[in-house]
Amino acid sequence: MHIKAPVKILDVPVHPLTMAETVAALDECLTSDRKVFVVTANAEIIMMCQKDMEYKDIILRNAGLILPDGAGAVWAGRHLGYDIPERVTGFDLFNNLLKLSAKKGYKSYFFGGAPGVAEMAGNKATTLYPGVIISGFKNGFFDDEESGAIINEINSSGADILFAALGAPKQEKWLAAHLMELKPKILMGIGGSFDVFAGKMERAPKWMQDASLEWAFRLYKQPKRWVRMLALPEFVLKVLWKAK
Repeated sequence: MHIKAPVKILDVPVHPLTMAETVAALDECLTSDRKVFVVTANAEIIMMCQKDMEYKDIILRNAGLILPDGAGAVWAGRHLGYDIPERVTGFDLFNNLLKLSAKKGYKSYFFGGAPGVAEMAGNKATTLYPGVIISGFKNGFFDDEESGAIINEINSSGADILFAALGAPKQEKWLAAHLMELKPKILMGIGGSFDVFAGKMERAPKWMQDASLEWAFRLYKQPKRWVRMLALPEFVLKVLWKAK
């Protein structure tokens, strides 16, 4: 997998790739013996890395590809003097990998979400991307002692791609903890993407995405997120201070 060297956003390495470059790099992984742990780093995740050193260490040591998920990460990279071509969101990459899989026969395993949501997302995937193969499903409600059985089920399914919708930081911590045991070649945390994909949660309109206002839409739809959203102005201040 030949990719551009990462840049540093608040000491978190981020690969400045376009969506097309990302998909091409991951396609190359799928046709080789290389396993890659993908992290889509939005402003919240980058701020988690400032406060949770275990989480930051997990990403630094294990992630093979860290992508600028969201306008905040793109703005920060550019403000710090780097050439970040565009945002590569987890939801959009999830869709692009399903589209690629439908063409090339790659198998995906859907892990996470509330009971039944992964299956709903799988049904939507087969409708949108005819020929796509979803090799198995498991909801995100499990105890640590069940991890062994879940890993066996994922591996037995023959999945090439594991999409883990457990939310950050849980999904990255779980994937990193079991990196050596898991057989899929692409391991990727995708947060609430199953909910959005299955229609259980609404995504911001395109104009709000283009205007970098997805955070406002999420806050409108989920007012309880306001505490988490406090990380965003802190992120901006840290980037501005770093750029001095």
